Amino acid sequence: MTIDFAKTIAADLDVKSGQVARSIELFDADNTVPFVARYRKEVTGGLDEAQLRTMLERLTYLRNLDARKETVLKSIDEQGKLTGELRTRIETAATLQAVEDLYLPYKPKRRTRATIARERGLEPLAEQILNQDVTAGDPAEIATSFLNDDVPTPADALAGARDIVAESVAEDAGIRAAVRNRTRKEAWLVVTAADESKDERGIFQLYYDYREALSKIPPHRLLAINRGEREGILKVKLDGPDEELIQRIQKQMITNPRSIFSNHIRQAVADGYKRLLSPSITTELRGELTGSSDEHAIDTFAANLRQLLLQAPMRGQTVIGVDPGFRTGCKVALVDPTGKFLGGTTIYPHPPQKRWAEAKTMLLKLIGQGANIIAIGNGTAGRETETLAAEVIGEARSQVGKGRELAYVIVNEAGASVYSASKLARAEFPDLDVSMRGAVSIARRLQDPLAELVKIDPKSIGVGLYQHDVNQKQLAGTLDAVVESAVNHVGVDVNTASAPLLSYVAGISRRVADAVVKHREENGPFRRRKDLKKVKGLGDKTYQQAIGFLKIPDAVQPLDNTFIHPESYPVVERLFEYLEVRGDERDLPAKIERLSRQESLDDLAALLEVGQLTLVDILEALAKPGRDPRDELPPPLLRQDVLSIGDLKEGMILNGTVRNVVDFGAFVDIGVKQDGLVHISQLADRFVKNPFEVVSVGDVVKVKVVKIDAQRGRIGLSMREA
Repeated sequence: MTIDFAKTIAADLDVKSGQVARSIELFDADNTVPFVARYRKEVTGGLDEAQLRTMLERLTYLRNLDARKETVLKSIDEQGKLTGELRTRIETAATLQAVEDLYLPYKPKRRTRATIARERGLEPLAEQILNQDVTAGDPAEIATSFLNDDVPTPADALAGARDIVAESVAEDAGIRAAVRNRTRKEAWLVVTAADESKDERGIFQLYYDYREALSKIPPHRLLAINRGEREGILKVKLDGPDEELIQRIQKQMITNPRSIFSNHIRQAVADGYKRLLSPSITTELRGELTGSSDEHAIDTFAANLRQLLLQAPMRGQTVIGVDPGFRTGCKVALVDPTGKFLGGTTIYPHPPQKRWAEAKTMLLKLIGQGANIIAIGNGTAGRETETLAAEVIGEARSQVGKGRELAYVIVNEAGASVYSASKLARAEFPDLDVSMRGAVSIARRLQDPLAELVKIDPKSIGVGLYQHDVNQKQLAGTLDAVVESAVNHVGVDVNTASAPLLSYVAGISRRVADAVVKHREENGPFRRRKDLKKVKGLGDKTYQQAIGFLKIPDAVQPLDNTFIHPESYPVVERLFEYLEVRGDERDLPAKIERLSRQESLDDLAALLEVGQLTLVDILEALAKPGRDPRDELPPPLLRQDVLSIGDLKEGMILNGTVRNVVDFGAFVDIGVKQDGLVHISQLADRFVKNPFEVVSVGDVVKVKVVKIDAQRGRIGLSMREA
């Protein structure tokens, strides 16, 4: 069965079936995606992580399809209704939808009008109607032979028989597929207001009288309409080619126009379509469209999340983290370059207290203790606190001298409150109140976004659109995979990583992550990768999957601080012999770089008894030992002064940070209270189909202010004109 799956998936991915078959074997042997993608390239033929994850999704679908076929065949067989033709149709069905269509007539269901008619003995009459071989006589006379206590009149008998015919038409797999396809292509989604009083802010006003082709409606619009319907504000229906479809089905069903039952078939088809088939197909298509919209929204969230996680860290900086607030004050935390909490306080610069001068004095004192950067959460009172930070930096510059650069930065604080109240935060800072933990988290997010953000449920990080409306199980699975991918892409310092960070390393469960931290606390830092084998619960398989992603900067063996897997250390030894490397040779990276520039590494790979793809990875790791791929990305945008929306003028050119990317453009923080929107049409001087072609979360971009609506707090920006 695996070979068939491999051929199907290979065709979908446009790769060789052998690559897929070997990859499936690896996954069936409990290997993780990050491990296979990085350390089994020779086996997979170099399939990348995205291809492998897509392959796994497709494999899961095909295996579920196979299992469903077995269940359906068994059920129909037990009913004694499984024919050879039906078996073949089910076994060759390519989708779950096709299998369910074929199963529908045999699926156990609640009592329907057709079920009741069968119980009353009217199935033979329905069969006569469908056979259409009677061309003379009166249908009512034929129906009299089916009368009983439950069927008192010929009209009742014919009505019951029509119910059976109507259901058989509505459950015919071919008819359902044809109606589904035609409706999908030609139907319109029609939206009207259901209760405008529930829409106090007029959010859904656009949809009070709205229609759009079902095949054209973009995902974000459908999700908005779904939300409005769910909140009782909107009413939604499909407007399809119903009358034409009814006539087509009638024409298909009436094989003998001279039959005395032709009119009854017409009635049954019309009834079956309106009462059973159309509502069922409408539900299916709306579910299908919502599913694809969910998938699109989840993919958008995932792309934004990955970029947010992989933002460049601010290394070696002592940071003041500020969790802003009005009435309760701003919580301020001083954090050293390693993320250690040095102390904190609460300042009250804003109403109602307005202790501005005192707040400045406190911040200047913290800068005097070595802080270079003030990280401000972008929530309530964030922009007001930004004004304070700009003033403080202006005064501090004259005090600290030219040698030190001072700046502030706005940090996306989404999810900080979730972390602050979590069990993990209580364990880390049992003596701090919730808001002060939030201030520490904001500072650490600037220092190392990945290490801090993994402590928070990915759904709470706030770079999605309609994340609370989409399929939550699918969302959680996708976002977890993104976090896992990001963590393994960067690698982890096993001696400083928190348990949440370690738990995303390939093969490591939360229980094992906790055990690693406990072992570290009890026995001191790990000096060698192989020492991790001493951790309770970390077995050989987990070690194999995880160890390449776990780094030890000050290890006894320098290779333990690279992505080179210990299973390849003998290859490195043979390479060093070939290069005549002796001891701690300083020009090793230069030698490696010269080697990497060779057109072909085939001969060297054969000499070293290693695959060429693995050799390339080894050379890259040796050329840049201890490399963090995030260091090559642009750093966060640091500021020293502040703007308000009143300072903006159309035509101004500013630098900003992309905070969120959505279907219709990108939201950019330009240093005022409200993020500006760069509409998709303003992203580039060309047609842009997908905003991700141009921007990602965390990008620093140059924008031109093209429109200001101060009353509604809306700012229109253009990258094209900038």
